[in-house]
Amino acid sequence: MTGTETLARPTSTAPSKTEHFDVLIVGAGISGVGAAYHIKEQCPDRSFVVLEGLESFGGTWLMHKYPGIRSDSDLYTFGYRFKPWVGAPIASAQEILSYMGEVIEENDLGRHIRYKHRIEKASWSGKDNLWTIEGSRGDTNEAFRITANFLWMCQGYYRHSEGYTPEWKDMDKFKGRIVHPQTWPEDLDYKGKNVLVIGSGATAATLVPAIAGDCKHVTLLQRSPTYFIPGRNANELADRLRQLEIDESWIHEITRREILHMQGEFTRRSFEEPETVRKELLDAVRLFLPEETVQKHFTPSYRPWRQRIAFVPDGDIFQGIASGKASVVTDEIDRFTEKGILTKSGEELEADIIITATGFNLSVLGDIDFEIDGKPLDFSKTVTYRGMMFTGVPNMVWVFGYFRASWTLRVDLLGDFVCRLLNHMKKIGAKRVTPALRPEDENMPLSPWIDPENFNPGYLMRGMHLLPKRGDKPEWQHTQDYWLEKNELPEINLDDSAFRYD
Repeated sequence: MTGTETLARPTSTAPSKTEHFDVLIVGAGISGVGAAYHIKEQCPDRSFVVLEGLESFGGTWLMHKYPGIRSDSDLYTFGYRFKPWVGAPIASAQEILSYMGEVIEENDLGRHIRYKHRIEKASWSGKDNLWTIEGSRGDTNEAFRITANFLWMCQGYYRHSEGYTPEWKDMDKFKGRIVHPQTWPEDLDYKGKNVLVIGSGATAATLVPAIAGDCKHVTLLQRSPTYFIPGRNANELADRLRQLEIDESWIHEITRREILHMQGEFTRRSFEEPETVRKELLDAVRLFLPEETVQKHFTPSYRPWRQRIAFVPDGDIFQGIASGKASVVTDEIDRFTEKGILTKSGEELEADIIITATGFNLSVLGDIDFEIDGKPLDFSKTVTYRGMMFTGVPNMVWVFGYFRASWTLRVDLLGDFVCRLLNHMKKIGAKRVTPALRPEDENMPLSPWIDPENFNPGYLMRGMHLLPKRGDKPEWQHTQDYWLEKNELPEINLDDSAFRYD
């Protein structure tokens, strides 16, 4: 998260000077910090700067303040490959921020990061083979301009200024407070109150058990059930290796490989044995809740992995429901009332506070205004090269991670790719590289960015029309398959005709 979303234009005068760097990294979240590490290690002769719109590093983990915020995947794979994770697999936001802070300090990355720098415009000049980045500083409102040979987009994929809340009928009639977790108010007092949480994803599953002990009662209202993976927040293999006093770097690598192997098998089986996997997931919920509750509220209509599956440490949301501190209602919203929400089945759910854990608004490349040689760039008119570059867009890579595996796995893979590409360009004396369809690709059928039959979260479905197109060949799509890409990306032929050098 970078704070690069569309903002009011600054009233300050034009910048007095223009700085130049070989590489400009957008964002100091999990992707941007990883990119900075890789450029420093693998391209030590390149100058680089990281621009971040917020006051510090961390992105999502800095921006989100709602109770209980935690990772929904394990830190052995969500953490970087080069920095051992030594805590519990599922980590709090503060633990992740501490981990990232150590990466920045240990690798002297802080001097390369500039906070409160909001990017508004990025313009490519084919004549100069340069990107010009313009924006304003959030602390002084002073305008800045930076040129760069290469643009590394690490700003994430959703707009951080506001979350997605549907427009329901009569919302204005509700006498209580409506809150989205993404913009959690510091003064929100939910102690002793009836709270209604709308949603069924990882955020809702995190919030409900986190606040249940303090609320009078918390109700989870979901339109349809979601799959979860409950389990102990511990890794037995890592714990055994620590008892043997194995070095943490070895523990990290061994545990990481085991988890990735297990995740790969789970993903494969969710496609090849969906009913078996479905039963296994529901059987895990049955350890906490009676069959009637599982069938009514936790049995999705779709096969596993069409949406992201969150890990629920110790089954805490199910324990909250079993204890009576929380309850779940599966129904659709008819309208809001003064006291709460009226469902389509006719039940009124009373609440003092309603929390809309209803998802994100997609942000395509930070909502920055892009131009190529003076012409506005519409990314939906481009074709993606492996979900990281775009036809007709020179010297730019976007880090878009995995949904069926940890996001950061792709940060490391693309870090290797970008550095290899930059070093290759230096070797052959190229100032520009632009992805382009090859002759054999010219009549290739094009489709939306991601196949909705395989993965269809709401924010992608709402914003799919804004994203680049994909082709029917691996080179021209984001396969979302880490286990394939970990072998393919390092073997990309940089002299392939899909890369046009100049």
